Amino acid sequence: MQIINIDEKIEKIEKIGLVVRPDTHNLHKYYNQIEKKLSSHNVELILDKDSASLLDKTGVSFDEMCQVSDIIISLGGDGTLISVCRRSFKYNKPILGVNIGKLGFLVDVDIKELKTFLDKLFKNEYRIDRRMVLEVIFSKKNRQTSAFAFNDVVFSRSMVAGMVDLSAYADGIHFNNYYGDGLIVSTPTGSTAYNLSSGGPVVFPLTEALILTPLCSHSLTQRPLILPANFKVMIKSSDDVLVAIDGQDIYHLKDYESIEFKMAQKRVNLIHRVERNYFKILKEKLKWGDA
Repeated sequence: MQIINIDEKIEKIEKIGLVVRPDTHNLHKYYNQIEKKLSSHNVELILDKDSASLLDKTGVSFDEMCQVSDIIISLGGDGTLISVCRRSFKYNKPILGVNIGKLGFLVDVDIKELKTFLDKLFKNEYRIDRRMVLEVIFSKKNRQTSAFAFNDVVFSRSMVAGMVDLSAYADGIHFNNYYGDGLIVSTPTGSTAYNLSSGGPVVFPLTEALILTPLCSHSLTQRPLILPANFKVMIKSSDDVLVAIDGQDIYHLKDYESIEFKMAQKRVNLIHRVERNYFKILKEKLKWGDA
């Protein structure tokens, strides 16, 4: 396993893209606050079309917004941030998550702190965390397609009754059969999501590793497994298995011969406060260490 941390800054910030959660209360108020603050720094605020329609503003396509923006602000909760990370992944733009949700484990800056943080941003008082991403490769008849997972990929049974049998391979060698409700393949970032609630380990988010956690295994000998990120893990099954990527995209395993995981070549670049402390967040958000 390898831990990646960098001390780099954004060369220029002239245009910032904004993506907002659809059901956001006080949306116009938040937008006006952000637009006013960015204008004071001579920065243009750009909306994607979906966000613009909620504000009665003019927007551009999500892809165009990513192309022309120096950074992207995700205004919402963890789900909004994950969606923005996945959709903008190929553009490799730094992303700032602003929390207006409840838990907000991944998003770092609360909406009440945003104006103060933006001033710090333009003074280079921030840090960028590079988070590992899973490349998910679907194989069928010598053809391959790819998707990307920021948090996790979940294999689960398609019906309430019954179990699934998943054959797992590491670098082409069969190492296990997971028989039960399914399997979670998680990144370290996603280790505090479904993986944690299913009995999986908490893994420091800047670590590079693959985390495999069985769901309600039919065997007491099955335990979570952490592998180095340079492993390639393949899953096969003849059962009716659903495959969920970050809880947002759903596939059927039976439509493919296999699904393989490996560490993506690029990373997601998250903008954070300098003082952000992961273990403090565990205590605040997950009540870590409470009696």
